[in-house]
Amino acid sequence: MLTIRKSSDRGYADHGWLQSHHSFSFAGYYDPRHMGFGNLRVINEDRIAPGTGFGTHGHRDMEIVSYVLAGELAHKDSMGHASVIRPGEVQRMSAGTGVMHSEFNHAPGEATHFLQIWILPEHQGIAPGYEQKMFADADKRGRLCLVASRDGAHGSVRLHADAALYAGLFTAGESATLELDPQRKYYVHLVRGRLQVNGQALAGADAALLVQEDRLVLEGGADAEVLVFDLHA
Repeated sequence: MLTIRKSSDRGYADHGWLQSHHSFSFAGYYDPRHMGFGNLRVINEDRIAPGTGFGTHGHRDMEIVSYVLAGELAHKDSMGHASVIRPGEVQRMSAGTGVMHSEFNHAPGEATHFLQIWILPEHQGIAPGYEQKMFADADKRGRLCLVASRDGAHGSVRLHADAALYAGLFTAGESATLELDPQRKYYVHLVRGRLQVNGQALAGADAALLVQEDRLVLEGGADAEVLVFDLHA
């Protein structure tokens, strides 16, 4: 079964310095029909105004992935990491027993556009951790590139969760097929552009939820960037 969720159906919050679309219930947005999908709990599409950001705050027992689309995201945390995340880079922070962190856009004239993703960990109370890697466009062009996984396969960042995340770039004439396990759930988030998912048309920020499916076919792309989540059911 494949279900389409349109981008316009997401929650939305405008905080002035931050504009955020919520794929699942988060903060002031609550919808009991959309509390997560499998062990995927949060996809927030955030735009941070220049010179602003998230002040120091804490998390526990969550795998947090940041995926920057435009601009830069400056990160600091209580583990001693200080980095800048740029488009093409994937950051994984394991909150575990507890971590404090902040994210800022220090650019004077450009908004930072990124996805904040939360995945429920397999085990609570693990030691906090951090990892950040670059994935070139060439590795994602016309294919699904594994960028995060349970075992860090193929150079992906390691998740302490029963989940995998693929990223792909597709334009006219490019396609990819992924064999699926019908016992798992799959979530396709179209970051931008247009793309057909198993014959269904998606436009920017639409999503496809797949349950008891055995194959995923991506084709008919137009400047498409897509994330595919392989999730514990």
